[in-house]
Amino acid sequence: MDISGSSVQSAANQQTTNVKVMQMAKQQQKAEGETAMQLINSAAPKPVGNAGHIINTKA
Repeated sequence: MDISGSSVQSAANQQTTNVKVMQMAKQQQKAEGETAMQLINSAAPKPVGNAGHIINTKA
């Protein structure tokens, strides 16, 4: 079995490309997650006065 230098180099280049693609996909997923959280937080109703607060008055 003969492995030429160019095929080994090609495999190394392919691995490097795969790693870069995976890193870019991770960054994109993180950015989309942050955007989604901003959207969710902006859509949540804001409490007014004491609305939404439960105060236990029994001792």
